[in-house]
Amino acid sequence: MQPKIMMRKKSISASKASLVLFLCQMISALDVPLDSKLLEELSQPPTITQQSPKDYIVDPRENIVIQCEAKGKPPPSFSWTRNGTHFDIDKDAQVTMKPNSGTLVINIMNGGKAEAYEGVYQCTARNERGAAISNNIVIRPSRSPLWTKERLEPNHVREGDSLVLHCRPPVGLPPPIIFWMDNAFQRLPQSERVSQGLNGDLYFSNVQPEDTREDYICYARFNHTQTIQQKQPISVKVYSMDSLNDTIAANLSDTDIYGAKPVTERQPVLLTPTGSTSTKVELRGNVLLLECIAAGVPTPVIRWIKEGGELPANRTFFENFEKTLKIIDVSEADSGNYKCIARNILGSAHHVISVTVKAAPYWITAPRNLVLSPGEDGTLICRANGNPKPNISWLANGVPIAIAPEDPSRKVDGDTIIFSHVQERSSAVYQCNASNEYGYLLANAFVNVLAEPPRILTTANKLYQVIADSPALLDCAYFGSPKPEIEWFKGVKGSILRGNEYIFHDNGTLEIPVAQKDSTGTYTCVARNELGKIQNEVHLEVKDATMIIKQPEYKVIQRYGQVSFECIIKHDSTLLPTIIWLKDNDALPDDERFLVGKDNLTIMNVTDKDDGTYTCIVNTTLDSVSASAVLTVVARPNPPFDLELTGQLERSVELSWIPGDENNSPITNFVIEYEDGLHEPGVWHYQTEVPGTQTTVQLKLSPYVNYSFRVIAVNEIGRSQPSEPSEQYLTKSANPDENPSNVQGIGSEPDNLVITWESLKGFQSNGPGLQYKVSWRQKDVDDEWTSVIVANVSKYIVSGTPTFVPYEIKVQALNDLGYAPEPSEVIGHSGEDLPMVAPGNVQVHVINSTLAKVHWDPVPLKTVRGHLQGYKVYYWKVQSLSRRSRRHVEKKILTFRGNKTFGMLPGLEPYSSYKLNVRVVNGKGEGPASPDKIFKTPEGVPSSPSFLKITNPTLDSLTLEWGSPTHPNGVLISYILKFQPINNTHELGPLVEIRIPANESSMILKNLNYSTRYKFYFNAQTSVGSGSQITEEAVTIMDEGKMAMASRQVDIATQGWFIGLMCAVALLILILLIVCFIRRNKGGKYPVKEKEDAHADPEIQPMKEDDGTFGEYSDTEDHKPLKKGSRTPSDRTVKKEDSDDSLVDYGEGVNGQFNEDGSFIGQYSGKKEKEPAEGNESSEAPSPVNAMNSFV
Repeated sequence: MQPKIMMRKKSISASKASLVLFLCQMISALDVPLDSKLLEELSQPPTITQQSPKDYIVDPRENIVIQCEAKGKPPPSFSWTRNGTHFDIDKDAQVTMKPNSGTLVINIMNGGKAEAYEGVYQCTARNERGAAISNNIVIRPSRSPLWTKERLEPNHVREGDSLVLHCRPPVGLPPPIIFWMDNAFQRLPQSERVSQGLNGDLYFSNVQPEDTREDYICYARFNHTQTIQQKQPISVKVYSMDSLNDTIAANLSDTDIYGAKPVTERQPVLLTPTGSTSTKVELRGNVLLLECIAAGVPTPVIRWIKEGGELPANRTFFENFEKTLKIIDVSEADSGNYKCIARNILGSAHHVISVTVKAAPYWITAPRNLVLSPGEDGTLICRANGNPKPNISWLANGVPIAIAPEDPSRKVDGDTIIFSHVQERSSAVYQCNASNEYGYLLANAFVNVLAEPPRILTTANKLYQVIADSPALLDCAYFGSPKPEIEWFKGVKGSILRGNEYIFHDNGTLEIPVAQKDSTGTYTCVARNELGKIQNEVHLEVKDATMIIKQPEYKVIQRYGQVSFECIIKHDSTLLPTIIWLKDNDALPDDERFLVGKDNLTIMNVTDKDDGTYTCIVNTTLDSVSASAVLTVVARPNPPFDLELTGQLERSVELSWIPGDENNSPITNFVIEYEDGLHEPGVWHYQTEVPGTQTTVQLKLSPYVNYSFRVIAVNEIGRSQPSEPSEQYLTKSANPDENPSNVQGIGSEPDNLVITWESLKGFQSNGPGLQYKVSWRQKDVDDEWTSVIVANVSKYIVSGTPTFVPYEIKVQALNDLGYAPEPSEVIGHSGEDLPMVAPGNVQVHVINSTLAKVHWDPVPLKTVRGHLQGYKVYYWKVQSLSRRSRRHVEKKILTFRGNKTFGMLPGLEPYSSYKLNVRVVNGKGEGPASPDKIFKTPEGVPSSPSFLKITNPTLDSLTLEWGSPTHPNGVLISYILKFQPINNTHELGPLVEIRIPANESSMILKNLNYSTRYKFYFNAQTSVGSGSQITEEAVTIMDEGKMAMASRQVDIATQGWFIGLMCAVALLILILLIVCFIRRNKGGKYPVKEKEDAHADPEIQPMKEDDGTFGEYSDTEDHKPLKKGSRTPSDRTVKKEDSDDSLVDYGEGVNGQFNEDGSFIGQYSGKKEKEPAEGNESSEAPSPVNAMNSFV
């Protein structure tokens, strides 16, 4: 950094605007300190850097140190004056001056006396370029005199009178601090009634008996000497008229006794200040203290106002129980009349203090140092204000300017000195003195005329690094006199920098407002004036900005959970970033739960105190970025507290509570529970719930319950712990309000009626002695009610009733206070018995080979002897008509609910004989069965053959063996065999069909191609149609001649030339295969449609084309090309699992259900048998020889 050199002025007749601009430039330049190395080289007049205060009070027991420090080039010498005359320190052995300093040390501790050195001192610092002087320093030793001896009379005061205890401390330097204490060194308590005034006196607005004591002691503390002086104790005795005794009366005159009155109320009277008005003068910048203390009974209250204005805000304070008005940093605007008003219930008193604010001199413009080049112009300005207005005087090198040596370049114009066309001999130090009756100001300012060639103070080859798109400031701190001109260049042979993309600062700095990557490079600063030229290079590197590419996000986490904040950054590869995490702008807690990772912050086991804002700060040496996110920790609410019951009535009470902390998740509702301490102690029941904004509720109560309530708060996280129970509230007894519910009458035996009900809960009894009145009578019979009163039970059995007769029933509650309201009647029935008759006229209509419909006539309702539940149909297979063989009879049951008279029998086996019967069902059980009815089912299509085995392969034949269908479902008339070849690309050849008599179980298939795979489809037929087919694959064996050829090829293949040929052929084949594969995928030679047609089920197509009937079997897997790598079992046999007929859902089993119309919705009972597995495919992978033959 360097001082600015004033621009050259050719004349002092420049415009005022130019002069103001010139002055601003000069002042701003001198604010910047000189480079330390430059200071060692440049001449400079003296400057006072440190001095003692103007009013310097010293401790008379210690050495006196009067400071005076100054700087300059060459270093200044020092001299002193005392009381306006030269102070020769060499002649006083007690006085020394510190080396290289002007500070005086007066030795008091070795025999000197401080009083001998009282006076006014002034320091002068001088070198070849001028002289600077200090303020006038007034030296005074501190004084702490003792109290003068005085006789203090005891104070006898009547209760209610005012009293002032005078302190009158000795005059010290500086004034002491006053406080009142007792003999035990305890401060005396003060209040609105008793307080200390600004002058140190102790004021009693009115005395009380407790004010009686003999040790009121005033203390004065002198801070400079660290001493405390004590006044003699003052005694105060307070009397009341009721306690005056003869001794006191003897000391009083008749008039005093006659005038004594009991304590009475008195209106306020001001103790200080006296009179109605007073004046106060205070200096600007000081603290204004105004005081009013009043007497009166009761103790008056003080209030302050400013007449015609407001008390200044932010600077006004009230102290000493508002008896003292304090205004800090007063100014002339605070002048005016201030009124204090003392008021009690009997009236008021007031006092007006007229305040005048004066001002010691204060600077408006203090003179500043000037550094000028020879021939330049300049000014020193010294402007000050005060009240009264201060007088301005100038000195040159400590001498009044009027008698100072002449300088033709200098002209004094009041508060301004104008310099024109200065020369080096014009260097001097000027003093400005501004004074009035309240003080003075003294300022030194030098004029230093220098002729210096340019110097660049910025370090050579300095490296600057900045972030892209931010400003770059390249320094070129310089000094020269006259002021050098500065130019910037980029690169070794670059041209001078100009234009809007650069900003050139007066201090030589080059600013690139928006630095880019191409701004990187070397920049040269050149400084020149008429005395020389110098240059300096600096280097600029522009870096990529640091960015947070994934900022932490707002998180809501439950208490004791785990949360992570991410902070993923991107930065310049040459910068080393550091990541700091803060919580609420402070360091993270020192807690092992906080885990700081490379780019994340994880908090384990989150607690409520972890709630807050988390900030990720990324710092590099050049930039800093940050991102914040809020963590909200939520939890179940805290339980409510302070439950209170109010407004207790017989059937209601109001409950109120205070919600607990909602833990950052708003309370949605409150659940109120109650405990019945009389009937169910320790068991809490739900009462009601209210919205989360409600904290009171009116609760309905039941009689004869000892209530306690508790409240549970609910938010989105869950339920709080229950609150502490409320106080108990026992309601009065009353008749029951309600009767038992769910009354029923159901007989358990044919001759009884069991009456049941749900008993009332304890709190529903409404009183002690809960019982029930049970009443019944037969319906539709003109009988009287039969009643019985039973204890608190829930069942009563009536014996000797007719079977299944309707009864009217009612149950009424009662307790010791009376009956509940009349109960409603319900209809019940006495016990049921088994039905008496079986359904008649049972008919069966066979619909197809697996489904039949059965009809019957309903039984008379009277014979049911109970609630009609429905009918059950029992049916079973007698034998298969195709095999004439019997098997274990397994009965199946279908239930049809209600008064149904028909039903469907699904899942029958074709070509079989069945029997069935029908029974009616009531609540007791089943009635007798109807006579067995026999019916037969017609033929159906057979199941698939049980197996297909292919054996004995030869060059042109295969032997086929098979097993008959497990379920022929009729008379077999033939077998159908279909087969077709499969080539090496798994494509199917033409299909051949052969019909085989039903009594055959094997055949030899001849005239086949050698070494060829065939796929076979085999099924059986009845007169109804073809059954499911079974599939198998087999391969004929290879021709021996071909095998020999393959052997010879293997022998040739052992030759080296053939191995190379085969490798070439293999490579060509691989290329051809890839081409073929691509063409096939793109639908080339073998379109998908053609392949699907080629692989179509051979069973389905002829049926559709020949007879137009549906085939019953379809297996798309059978028509897909053979999968590579699949293999046939060693015996070439595929077995099919046995299968039962499927059961159509028409009826229900033993526990089946019915629709309202009686239709079946369940499934019949009995074990299902599985259908035969459809055509398991098997295949054999083509041998390597087959593959070789396919390419030959």
